[in-house]
Amino acid sequence: FVAVNIAAKPKELIESELFGHEKGSFTGASFQRIGKFEEAKGGTLFLDEIADMDISVQAKLLRALQEKEIVKVGSNKTIKTDCRIIASTHQNLQEAVLKGTFRQDLFYRLYGFPIELPPLRERGNDVIILSKHFIKEFCNENNIRQKTLSTAAIEKLLAYSYPGNIRELKSVIELAITISDNDEISGDNINLGNNLLLEENTGKEISLREYNIRVVKKYMEKYNNNHKLVAEKLDIGVATVYRMLKEFK
Repeated sequence: FVAVNIAAKPKELIESELFGHEKGSFTGASFQRIGKFEEAKGGTLFLDEIADMDISVQAKLLRALQEKEIVKVGSNKTIKTDCRIIASTHQNLQEAVLKGTFRQDLFYRLYGFPIELPPLRERGNDVIILSKHFIKEFCNENNIRQKTLSTAAIEKLLAYSYPGNIRELKSVIELAITISDNDEISGDNINLGNNLLLEENTGKEISLREYNIRVVKKYMEKYNNNHKLVAEKLDIGVATVYRMLKEFK
């Protein structure tokens, strides 16, 4: 199983990411590289956020799906592929087709067995089930004693609409664990995105922007200044981490 987050890759590099490239095929290509299609041979290739793929790459993806073969960047040689494709997006692909940002032929080529997941705000108690999963996962990864949710925290989590869906919930839970002082996460530890101002322990109000910068700073201390790891933990780009740290200074 091989996964690719299309939205997280620069559009200039996504073709190389999927199909691979030859040495010297572009600036910085100092060695030959196989792409995700080859890596997933005999298995499954998961294309996350497919709607964010540049229209020019969509044409090459369509050919790869139809002909079951790819061509590396900088090469003329075709390579046979053998993998199952699963694609996902938070966008409405039919609307994207009408807007001209997503190819209609690719849409129908991918439209095999669609599964529509309702947004988190429509899934009731799933919010708490997922929250407990994220608590267990984060505590295990960071050697932290397992924490529980207080009644106030549960009520606060259930009352929110989550425009950022599950990714937002995960970030909320990880932040709550980080700032919680004991084994139970309180309602005050749950900081949701609709708060324009947050308060420090001193009672001083700070902006959400400043608060986010301080969170990044704490994560940098926690993960030994590993920018890439901090970006993964916070689900933001590495460039964003550098920018926020620059603003902090």
